Amino acid sequence: MSFANKVVLITGGSSGIGATTAIFFAKEGADVAIVGRNQTKLKRVSEECAKNGKTPLVITAEMNKDDDVKRIVKETVEKFNKIDVLVNNAGISVTGTILDGKVLAAYDAIMSVNVRSVIQLTTLVAPYLVKTKGNIVNISSIAGKKVRSTAYMAYNVSKAALDHFTRAAALELSASGVRVNAVSPGPVKTDFFDNCAMPVTADGLGDIMALKRASDPEEIANLILYLASDKARGITGSDFVCDNGGLIV
Repeated sequence: MSFANKVVLITGGSSGIGATTAIFFAKEGADVAIVGRNQTKLKRVSEECAKNGKTPLVITAEMNKDDDVKRIVKETVEKFNKIDVLVNNAGISVTGTILDGKVLAAYDAIMSVNVRSVIQLTTLVAPYLVKTKGNIVNISSIAGKKVRSTAYMAYNVSKAALDHFTRAAALELSASGVRVNAVSPGPVKTDFFDNCAMPVTADGLGDIMALKRASDPEEIANLILYLASDKARGITGSDFVCDNGGLIV
């Protein structure tokens, strides 16, 4: 799956799925723009991309700030003159329930990053994707399809919303030759749990999956690259679940 002469923009690219995906795209010859908050982690990912391919454009930004999201697109286009693939990977999780009174604050914080920024970035990037006949891959979660913990209900709601936005965007943009798909992982061995101060681990959650395992980020990255490639040219509006059987238990 060569991505030579393709420009790939990845949010949440400083670690985990986003970082691995950036490195994989770099290996396949893409010009990559990685977006994140942690400059130290971004530098590390940039170095790995450079070892395997081209040095990426590194953009430090907050996805819940409109001006930052606008700047992401501006800097990417100024550097590469186009965008072929958008990977909406940035996401956060905050606890809050109805009875503890914190669910609304959690909802506002999570939706601003997990959904609103995706909609804004998609809107800004879409004209460039129309020109290149490019595509979008949104990183969702099985949390949008199955509730396991009420403490994370706002996160569940955000991923369910992202799934529906993926389908709606796919329908609208299909007329312009732009594909939009989603990947919904189960637990993945990344630092997401530590970043969100979650009292669980990927391996711990993996134990309750049907296959008794958590995924490695490479598994998800491979799926993202497939969906972004011409091999998936007939796929749009789809949601690919990679959860080790999490939805069936």
